Amino acid sequence: MAQKSLIGELPKILEEGKREAGRILERLSDSVRVGLQTNELVLPAKDVDGLFKGNVPQILPDYHSQWFGLFGEGLFEGKPTALAPWLNRLIYGDNLLVMQALLAGDEKTSLPSLRGKVDLVYIDPPFDSKADYRTKIHLPETDISQKPTVIEQFAYSDTWKDGTASYLRMIVPRLILLRELLADTGSIYVHLDWHVGHYVKVLMDEIFGKENLRNEIIWYYSTLGRPKDRFALKHDTIFCYGKTAGTFFNEIDARIPYTQEYLDSHFRDTDAEGRRCRKRFDAGKWRVYYPEAGMIPNDVWEIPYENSMSKNRVNYATQKPEALLERIIKASSNEGDLVLDVFAGSGTTAAVAERLKRRWISADIGKPSALIQRKRFIDAGVKPFLYQSVGDYQKEAFGASRLFRRIGDLSEVVLKLYGAEPFSAEDCPTRNAGQLRESRTLVLVDSPNKLTNAASVKRAAEEKNTALGGGWAKVVLLGWNFAWDVSQAAQMYKDVEVLVIPPDLMDALKKRGFADLAAGGKVRFSSLQYLSLKGVRVEDAGENERMIVELGNYVLLSPDNIPLDEKDKAALADVAAQDPLALIEYWSVDPDFNGETFRSLWQDYRENTANDGDPDHCVRTAELVVPKKPKGARVVCVKAVDVFGFESVATVRV
Repeated sequence: MAQKSLIGELPKILEEGKREAGRILERLSDSVRVGLQTNELVLPAKDVDGLFKGNVPQILPDYHSQWFGLFGEGLFEGKPTALAPWLNRLIYGDNLLVMQALLAGDEKTSLPSLRGKVDLVYIDPPFDSKADYRTKIHLPETDISQKPTVIEQFAYSDTWKDGTASYLRMIVPRLILLRELLADTGSIYVHLDWHVGHYVKVLMDEIFGKENLRNEIIWYYSTLGRPKDRFALKHDTIFCYGKTAGTFFNEIDARIPYTQEYLDSHFRDTDAEGRRCRKRFDAGKWRVYYPEAGMIPNDVWEIPYENSMSKNRVNYATQKPEALLERIIKASSNEGDLVLDVFAGSGTTAAVAERLKRRWISADIGKPSALIQRKRFIDAGVKPFLYQSVGDYQKEAFGASRLFRRIGDLSEVVLKLYGAEPFSAEDCPTRNAGQLRESRTLVLVDSPNKLTNAASVKRAAEEKNTALGGGWAKVVLLGWNFAWDVSQAAQMYKDVEVLVIPPDLMDALKKRGFADLAAGGKVRFSSLQYLSLKGVRVEDAGENERMIVELGNYVLLSPDNIPLDEKDKAALADVAAQDPLALIEYWSVDPDFNGETFRSLWQDYRENTANDGDPDHCVRTAELVVPKKPKGARVVCVKAVDVFGFESVATVRV
């Protein structure tokens, strides 16, 4: 079959994208709509050389105790206050769903609809179908390479399954929703390269209006590598559009200092006080011109990459330099304005926005991205922010695999591989449930596009008494990706067993087929990872209490259920057996957990060498001083995130 002309497909791609965005906008008023789940309120206080100096305890900074009280009975209690009218947000999830939530608003976290409220958008979407999306993970004495998670795999395969045409289908509805979020004076910067750049420009002309193109910016950089058969590719393109003719441009802050070369060539004279100037005979008299406070740069920017020696480098492949984002943010926003990035990567947009006193929302579908951003923001000592995820990943269609037309088709295969007999379509229209007859066990399968969380476990427990008349002895819940609160819920609902579907199952089905996998039970469903504590002690400290929290052990998912090559699985198994706490990338403490919002008041993470000088391990003990509480009234919650982004919690009543 002859390949269709991409130029000829553009009108169809545009119309399909408009219809998809239109359906999303129509659903914003539905009673059941996409919401944001708050995983953590982060009050940056990284462990630095212990919290105690000699015999004098260091109390958490004043703003920590203020925020601690503010969030004592739930997030804002539904109302922003004068102390906290806005919280910046780091969001993990598919940006199409993130934007739905931002457009709809979220009463639970006091987030009004942001339709028409965003002042600046910068996005740096992936634009190379052959890019390696693996994440390099350093462990003591070994390095391993993680493949994308299941949700990431689906996103990438959707984006590139039909080449550039698929990419354009992905980007169109997202650009339309970003336009809905922009204020009338707002700007959007879209960072691309030669792979897809000018196709996207044609689509942006239609979405934003050709007359609203503000600039085609060329970012030039010099890096290693020179081909012998053509000129070296050493620039990216950034398209800047305004929403309206009244787009804001910060003419003062956009200026950059004059180069010495420019001053030498344009201001060669000096006045009586020795100041550099340019003297010119004009209209019969001498005039004196002085250099202003810098100049607005042209549309070709020579800004170096963040190289491996840069203090801003955070070990993320597509990290962009802070100087690039600083120029954009200064030019197109004021202090206090809202900056949005929904392909956030390493979090450079938010990091620079914070430094320049702008508000920000930073979202990405990658777990490595979320982990790197959270550490980066804490390390920079940013203001308190929320770490959130999309509450429900269910989508209308399951187009990530050519093997299955619908999610129900995949769910039935998973049930059979587990050994369960699927219910009929009449008994279970979603086709995600079955049974083990011998043990009277109900088996449920979550969607691959959904985060299995505490609510999922609770619903599974309810199904034990209601599904097909109830009376089940046990429920098994099979999931692909998990929220931070699921392990605690699994411990609470003892009659629900939560198991992990192998993340490489889709690849295995493609390569080997169902019959081969089913023969001899070759598919392994493992239990969740979990964290245990060695102990929590509370000691008197005058008007306050001194709390010591010590990690005990960390049990990882089976290496067979992490997307790794066989060599890396073996290396990981060795580390898990010999040094399990080395697998913890980040951990934090809520010394007074309210059962709803995890408030992170102390953090440590690998690469934080300010406390122990060891970049390969977190410290194992947290010490902090907190306000006194009656005996038995304090619940301490500890969260750990491992090197793969899996989250676990442990809770202790003191």
